Amino acid sequence: MEQRTLGQGLAVSAEGLGCMGMSAFYGAHDDEESTATIRRALELGITFFDTADVYGPWTNERLVGKALADRRDDVVLATKFGNELDEQGKRTGKVNGSPDYLRRAVDQSLSRLGIEAIDLYYQHRVDPDVPVEDTFGALGELVQAGKVRHLGISEASAASIRKAHATAPLTAVQSEYSLFTRDVEDNGVLETVRELGIGFVPYSPLGRGFLSGKIRSVDDFAEDDFRRTSPRFQGENFEKNLELLDAVVAIADEKGVTPSQLALAWVLAQGDDVVPIPGTRRIPNLEENVSAVDVTLTADDFARIDEVAPSGSVAGDRYSAQGMASLGH
Repeated sequence: MEQRTLGQGLAVSAEGLGCMGMSAFYGAHDDEESTATIRRALELGITFFDTADVYGPWTNERLVGKALADRRDDVVLATKFGNELDEQGKRTGKVNGSPDYLRRAVDQSLSRLGIEAIDLYYQHRVDPDVPVEDTFGALGELVQAGKVRHLGISEASAASIRKAHATAPLTAVQSEYSLFTRDVEDNGVLETVRELGIGFVPYSPLGRGFLSGKIRSVDDFAEDDFRRTSPRFQGENFEKNLELLDAVVAIADEKGVTPSQLALAWVLAQGDDVVPIPGTRRIPNLEENVSAVDVTLTADDFARIDEVAPSGSVAGDRYSAQGMASLGH
């Protein structure tokens, strides 16, 4: 697979694998199936794997670390901290960017992953009560200590990205980005990372699976699937978004690709500094996603996509009110 470079020197596959759904948030999961999917990703040339301490919590890091243990030198492992967990692994509902908390968090993540250094360590959300300079000052010390190789930040404002980068150089910024979620084009984030030479890692590049075209009803979700609480998948919002989706599906059909491949090809085409991390638990979905790297979009394709799904056209927020409150600090 094509390689891309994040920041000033972290080489990764052009498409990564988001592993969150293997352990959390999207209903039932099977560690054996997930491990097989990770192994298949390696065969297909994926070298970039994304997890976080809060996924599970804790279980996803263990799963990913175990699945990749014998290929450690061939892969780039990214994990995150900051969504505060108590000693029992329960989320407190707070974000914690204090140096003491992150120092404990990094040691615990290293242990669960079974590695000596984290390749890319993100602050998962920005703590509004701790100056980002304090957080990244401590993270810079972790780089000097050899526990972390590269630093990142997730769902941060352009101002916080600048402050963090000035304190300890950032290699990557992770934010939600897809045909249906284009906030970073308008809020200064994409412009800022490019000005500073930071790589950009879109998560949910398939719009939480919506852009696969396979979700037509809330009943398609498991009872404990968090998308049941997402405003975009409820009531009139959902109906309006299905209309948008149908227009995107029509373009994909005419081009002879799946909606997922069209959506991923669109994200991949946004620049060589962009590395999407679509998530899946299943090998067929993985193979479909990986094949998007071979899809070429024409100027006419881009124009048609922008016509039917312009920025800001999706109905509803992407998270609940509580989730939205944690973004963009």
